[in-house]
Order: sequence, then structure tokens, then C-alpha cells
Amino acid sequence: MKKTFTASYIAKVGIFSALAFILYVLNFPLPLFPSFLEIHLSDFPALISGFALGPLGGALTVLVKILIKLPFTSTMGVGECADLINGLAFVLPASIIYKKNKSKKSAVIGITAGAVCSVVTSIFANWLIIIPFYLKVMKWDLAMIVSVCSKVIPFITEGNFYPCYLFLSVLPFNTLRCLVVSLLTVLVYKRISVLLKRF
Repeated sequence: MKKTFTASYIAKVGIFSALAFILYVLNFPLPLFPSFLEIHLSDFPALISGFALGPLGGALTVLVKILIKLPFTSTMGVGECADLINGLAFVLPASIIYKKNKSKKSAVIGITAGAVCSVVTSIFANWLIIIPFYLKVMKWDLAMIVSVCSKVIPFITEGNFYPCYLFLSVLPFNTLRCLVVSLLTVLVYKRISVLLKRF
């Protein structure tokens, strides 16, 4: 523990967590998806942290980012909980695989595995946690959610809501998010790792 949690290690986790938080709050909707699905790239610093500092560093970056955001939650922490699960599902597999063999091929395999895990997790999180929370706790009307979704999925109804929403919105949305984060990580990690070795 003493060897792991050095001042340099803690400082690096702090820097990555701050960057992740900034990207977390700088979210924005995309025109091809329901307006309440807002994309953020906060897993990018977390992945870099996981590669540079190991799985624990990546997991801590995701956790600290969420803890900083919690006081400003608009979902009673449920949205942040889902983001925590999705973030860990992305970062942990990627960084564990990369740690075993630090090569470009291993990095690509790890990121791909993490992306798949995160996309699958996001589908279950929306199905079992997020949408039920909005319907049962926040008292949102399903018809209202369907109305918003119908702007991008014209044939969606209350009867086919879950299959349409999960597989025509959540799946491609999170696939795009993970793809962008993955490409950014592959492009810049080596350059950043050179800088990190100096500290």
C-alpha cells in the first residue's frame, strides 16, 4: 500500500480525476438521439489513468469523478450510480488486460473488451435502473419519454418502448461514446505516458 499510494501516484489520480470531472459536466446531446441522452468523454482520462497507474488508478479516477459530481446531482444519485457502473465496466477490463502485457495490441484488445462491457452494462443500467427510477421515483410519464424519443424514432410507442429505446438509442449512443473515447486513448496514450514517467 505504501509503495502504491505515493505522493506522485495520488497527485496523478487527482489530476486525472479533475480532468474526468470537467469532461463529465461538459456533456451535450447529439441530434440523432433523444435529447435527454447527453454524451460525455469523462472515461477518456480514466482510461489513461488505468493504463498509466493500473486498474486501481483507473477505478479511483472514475470513483472520485462521481463523488465530486454527487453534490450537484439532479437524479438523487441514480444517474451517477449508473455512470459509475458504466465507467468501471469500461476502465477495469481495459486496464487489467493492458497491465498483463503492455503492448499496442494488448491496449486495443483491452479497450475493445472494456467498450463491449460498458455498452452492455449501459443497456442493463437503463433497463433496470435509470428508466424505472424516472418512472417510479421521479414520477415521469412514460408517454412523455416516448414523445421525446419519437422525434428520432418515429415508430416508438409505449408498447415497444424498451426494445426500441434500448437497441435503437442506448446501444448506438454508447457504442459511439466508447468508440470516440477508445480512439482518443489509442492516439494520445503513448505521448502522455512519456510525460507521466518524468514525474
